[in-house]
Amino acid sequence: MSAFCSELWPEEPTPEAYQDCRECGLYKHGTRMVWGEGNPDAPIMVILDNPGAREDREGNPMVCGTRQTLQQAASEVGLKMDDLYVTFILKRRPVRAYEKDQTRQTCMIHLEQQIHHKKPKLILCLGNVAVQSFFHDSEAEVKNLRGTWHDVNGFQTTVAYHPLAVRRRPNLWNMFLQDMAFVAEELKSTNTK
Repeated sequence: MSAFCSELWPEEPTPEAYQDCRECGLYKHGTRMVWGEGNPDAPIMVILDNPGAREDREGNPMVCGTRQTLQQAASEVGLKMDDLYVTFILKRRPVRAYEKDQTRQTCMIHLEQQIHHKKPKLILCLGNVAVQSFFHDSEAEVKNLRGTWHDVNGFQTTVAYHPLAVRRRPNLWNMFLQDMAFVAEELKSTNTK
């Protein structure tokens, strides 16, 4: 990977109706809700498993490795922040054990409302957790679904490996770039129709 300067993308405020949501139980972890970041009106919605850290232990803003990898790949294929809106299955970062399946099912209600409100042109799910939750298929895997478009609840959706997996396994970088380029090409194609 070449040198790249990442940045903390602007955070979309959580809608007032959901700020005090306690349905999934993650509020007990003491992390705040992160609704999404980037351009709220972007044509591409990127779905990750959870928001990860946006601040260090002292509360200072930081760009985590997941965000660095995603931003670098997007930049290398010609996508800009204005093209992307990043959101999450879980709107709070879990910091200890939790009932994963039940929590993800509960949180999917918010994500589905968010998607139907925003109506993105394209959806990119990153990582098996996001793919399985969004596709409502516990057997779905990125390695079998990447490189093609799928209709999920009426939305044109594709998948790629999680940026953190790409950081941990650099051999996935070229596939991640291919998948990001696949999305960039489709965006270009839909913009010319």
